[in-house]
Amino acid sequence: MLAKNFKKSLLAVNIGLAMGAGFSGAAVAADAQTQAKEDVEVIEVRGIRRSLEASMNTKRFANAVVDAVSAEDIGEFPDNNLAEALGRVPGVTVSRQFGEGSAVSIRGASNSLTLTTLNGQNVASTGWYSQQAIDRTFNYSMLPPEMIADMEVYKSSQADLLEGGVGGTVIVNTRKPLDLEPMTIFGSVKGSGSSQSDEIDPTVSGLVSWKNEAENFGALISVAQSDYTLERRGDEALPIWGGRIAPTAFVQERERTAYDIQLQYAPTDALEFGVHYMNLELGADGVNNQVWIPQDTSNCEALNADGVPERCTSSQQWFDDTGLGANSYWDVRPRNATMETELIAADMKFLGDGFTVEVQVGTSEATGGTNFETNVAYISGLGGSVGTLDGTGTNWIFDTEDQSYPLPAAGEYVGWEGLQPGAIVNEPRTDEETYAQVDVEFETDFEYITSIKTGLRWSDHDVVRDKNRPNLNFDGAAEAEIVDADRFTDGRIDAGMSDISIPNGDGAEMIAYTQEFIESWARERSGYASLNEETVAAYVMANYSGENFRGNFGLRYVSTEATSQAYALAPGFVDPTHAFNNGYSTALTTEEHDYSEVLPSFNLAYDLSQDMILRVSAATVISRPNYNDMFSNAALAGYDDNDDNNQSVTKGTPSLSPFKANQADVGVEYYYAPSSLIAGSFFWKDVDTFTTNTEQPGQSIGIVDPGTNTDNWRVETYTDGDGGTIYGAEFQLQHTFDNGFGAVVNYTYSDSDANAENFVDGNSVFSDASEHTVNTVAFYETDALSLRAAYTWRSEYMIRETGFYGSRLHEDFGTLDLSASYDINENFTIIADVTNLLEEDSIQVGNHQNWTDTDNPRFSRGYPAYNYQGESRYSVGLQFRF
Repeated sequence: MLAKNFKKSLLAVNIGLAMGAGFSGAAVAADAQTQAKEDVEVIEVRGIRRSLEASMNTKRFANAVVDAVSAEDIGEFPDNNLAEALGRVPGVTVSRQFGEGSAVSIRGASNSLTLTTLNGQNVASTGWYSQQAIDRTFNYSMLPPEMIADMEVYKSSQADLLEGGVGGTVIVNTRKPLDLEPMTIFGSVKGSGSSQSDEIDPTVSGLVSWKNEAENFGALISVAQSDYTLERRGDEALPIWGGRIAPTAFVQERERTAYDIQLQYAPTDALEFGVHYMNLELGADGVNNQVWIPQDTSNCEALNADGVPERCTSSQQWFDDTGLGANSYWDVRPRNATMETELIAADMKFLGDGFTVEVQVGTSEATGGTNFETNVAYISGLGGSVGTLDGTGTNWIFDTEDQSYPLPAAGEYVGWEGLQPGAIVNEPRTDEETYAQVDVEFETDFEYITSIKTGLRWSDHDVVRDKNRPNLNFDGAAEAEIVDADRFTDGRIDAGMSDISIPNGDGAEMIAYTQEFIESWARERSGYASLNEETVAAYVMANYSGENFRGNFGLRYVSTEATSQAYALAPGFVDPTHAFNNGYSTALTTEEHDYSEVLPSFNLAYDLSQDMILRVSAATVISRPNYNDMFSNAALAGYDDNDDNNQSVTKGTPSLSPFKANQADVGVEYYYAPSSLIAGSFFWKDVDTFTTNTEQPGQSIGIVDPGTNTDNWRVETYTDGDGGTIYGAEFQLQHTFDNGFGAVVNYTYSDSDANAENFVDGNSVFSDASEHTVNTVAFYETDALSLRAAYTWRSEYMIRETGFYGSRLHEDFGTLDLSASYDINENFTIIADVTNLLEEDSIQVGNHQNWTDTDNPRFSRGYPAYNYQGESRYSVGLQFRF
């Protein structure tokens, strides 16, 4: 019977067939296709062992190279964060942002080259951070794990998969009502905290799934709400600005609300309809507190290999070129941000006599960016940096006389002069895609070709970035207006790697004070750009099988038209109203580009024995360039802020070619027990086309920066560059004992070699690529108790971002996570988790191989650029199900 989730049911049934009756993998896969039209009872996946079996069987019976992560039960995903759960898959590494997994990379390719889909289709996604480039990575922090059934990681490609993943494709699958019991009720209540916060954050979730007695109509409603605090303490360096180093404390209050509604109707055994609505919202208001401590860089005891000062002294008698002396600079940036993704999709499936037709249509829209950001700075009275700042190691050591910086006092704080007009912004972002897809699969009578599948997909994708600045009126404020310090401070907060005590800025009051001077808003034309991509894809794929083999081969054709609109540079133009628009045209200009690609793919699974499979795959794959690189605007950075040495302009173009790679792999899998396996594989990727950037310092573009009163800019442009190669190996061991113990171990070696000229930093490695990755999981499970310890480690890797943060080397990183659950009875379960138990620090150092004195010193080799304390997070909760 259609609409009974026969794929998962058959996996559970067929594992018994394969292990008990000795059927080959090809025979089991063929048998699964034969039984597809039959009414098979769904078998629930519960417990660690059963979850591993489900994931292992997804891998075993797939035609392509696939790994999977399955929920142990409703609401029991292996990790509290989906990206971190994927990080336990061989070949997958996780990039963390503000202490939690945010993006994944596969087999040595950048995380921007990973395609993530929801139920096989693109889903719109945005970020909140104004200084973060707009790319194609999926924002995993938006999606609660309680709503997810499983995730499949395709490391090889096949023609019916959505194009876009040079590294690989992640398919996130949600639950559907006809897959579950006639009446399923689930709920959970959880409290979480961290080693850097005294707050206990609540999380609640619930799911109700119902289907009628005929089991042909079902409805599912799932809701999840969580409030949690992210706190990041560390040291950030900006030596180009008076040698300043900043102990930093970033605190963000996140409020995540998610709704998932699904309807299914199967009026006959041959026909099924589905409707899916999902709404994801994440509030991310935060405050970044810093005290910038200056150094006398002319009085230094140690320099690094590039001649950059790393241990310097200062005294109250020292003054830098701005006359600020040894006073420290209190710098607070409050931000309000909200991200929302709304999705609605419909599908239809019809089983005819020897053929299957599937139709999918849908749209998703995301809004985000920074709603409001301001910057309040204070220099008088904070005292200073009398002593020594030592950065000769990986962490900064502050050997200064006073490490408890006083709160600003009434009579000392100067009012509106503390506002930084260039940092008061509103930067909204939108992302939207509409799609329609038709797939038809025909059974055949050929000897080895079992079916031919073909399809057509159309999509229209729009991405817009905008930037608005305020018109400020200070006429009613005296230049030396005194503001009571109590309004702008909220006690003290520990900052930096060594917990230096600094004033804690009251972000809400700072925003309210800033808004008192705002009369209206105007678009900053340098910050606006739109991009439209209209894509048509068509494919044909043949599935084949024989006595000891199975697989598929096919072609996918993709045609894309890209159009970007932006305001062009107009050197010499003076805007009569807004100085920040000087040098920009008032009219939008349009740039267009189109390209098409033919993407062949081949997958073979050959049974060496009833328990051992040889896999071979080859394909040509593409990933489209990041949106940020395709925007045709000339975006300014560092305009009229408190740093006189960071003015830059970045110009993108829609004419960039997609990343394109030829890839192949070969592997062997040995399934020696129902939930145990040994697997190994070798992989290779030859990336032909690549997006690269070039920099030209000291350029005149017709725009005078008010902070420096000069027209002197570093110009960065994007173009097609040479690619590179990635090759490596994966090893995987999964073993379960009869006494309840078990273990999972995997190791990935990935050697990426890109043309060093692709990157300004001169390193010949792909972004986000670690050469070595290790995952180990040990667990113990009884009928009522589950215990798990998981350790993940990755070697050093390059992080590359545009704007302030730039390119730097993240040193090796490892995290130990623990989880436990206890079934009080069949309805109630106690759960507990600890993430990053060892509080591993994030150490990021400069690594520019061709550094010169015109570059920012923090990117010189080995310079401690950004270091952040490791945060341990823990949670305890109660689940119930009926």
